[in-house]
Amino acid sequence: MEASHEEKRNASLKRALLILSCVLLSIGTCGGPLIMRLYFIHGGKRVWLSSWLETGGWPIIFIPIALAYYHRRTTEGPSTKLFFIKLPLFIASAVIGLITGLDDYLYAYGVARLPVSTSSLIIAAQLAFTALFAFLLVKQKFTSYSTNAVVLLTIGAAVLGLNTSADRPKGESDKEYIAGFFMTVAAAALYGFVLPLVELTYKKAKQTITYALVLEIQMVMCLFATIFCTVGMLINNDFKVIPREARNFGLGEGTYYVVLVLSAIVWQTFFLGAIGIIFCASSLLSGIVIAVLLPITEILAVIFYHEKFQAEKGVALALSLWGFVSYFYGEIKYSKQRENEKKKEKEKEKEIEIETKDTPETADVSQLDP
Repeated sequence: MEASHEEKRNASLKRALLILSCVLLSIGTCGGPLIMRLYFIHGGKRVWLSSWLETGGWPIIFIPIALAYYHRRTTEGPSTKLFFIKLPLFIASAVIGLITGLDDYLYAYGVARLPVSTSSLIIAAQLAFTALFAFLLVKQKFTSYSTNAVVLLTIGAAVLGLNTSADRPKGESDKEYIAGFFMTVAAAALYGFVLPLVELTYKKAKQTITYALVLEIQMVMCLFATIFCTVGMLINNDFKVIPREARNFGLGEGTYYVVLVLSAIVWQTFFLGAIGIIFCASSLLSGIVIAVLLPITEILAVIFYHEKFQAEKGVALALSLWGFVSYFYGEIKYSKQRENEKKKEKEKEKEIEIETKDTPETADVSQLDP
């Protein structure tokens, strides 16, 4: 009974963490591109600075790590460790962090050249890459519902791509637009590789993966991604230009720094949400949540930046929601099926126990008189 109660408690905690991670990912997926685009719309031009901000808020992760440590210290005593991450896992996280830093630059370059609606529709193709790499790296099993979700969300991205030329910013050359387009495609492919790679790291780690350890992994990843972008900023002299760019910013110098700080904070919610979903479920689900939120990001771009909302975007939104519902319907149905199978197994075990108790002991024939 105690074990069963503990299992239910752990399942409830994991479900709550999954919901929290989905909320964090929603904030980051919708808010990150909008704030980044706000910087470029009003005079910001530093791509390396924007890419740096995507992971530059990594010290924020110290807050949940410190809270988790305080909780462990009160229950386990002063002998508890502050950090659990070991050297092999640290190195793996650092390598993934450097890849993430490159992906940050590719994405920031795309957002600098493309409207939010266009860059979002391209990033939606990330789901197809996530599904492919999840199958290759972690042997992701696909049900008819998850396959349907991937197909619908990918078609939604393709539908959005039918009218991208109408969104081209004024005064932007064909060369700049095409470069932004292909940089964003590369960012989608690379992050589609990163998500399953993180899941593979969890599976291959030679230590127990807890959420506290997941936070440490994320902190190392963001640290090395930030180091990668810092080198780019130094080479490009971005640090020297920041004060001058702030003075010339369209919304004012004070607002400039507020935009930078908000960008760093919001992007951290994106990464914390993504790794939380991978920990609680899978990299595929993380990719699906990102994909379904992209049309919502486009609607927000239409509201705040007055970007065009063609019929194609409405169709894409409907397909995305359909895919999202399909995935979760399949997951709910699959989880119920597993519960029923477990119940049947337990019932069979009980029947076997009852039969064993009710069967009389067999007499020893060798000891009977002739």
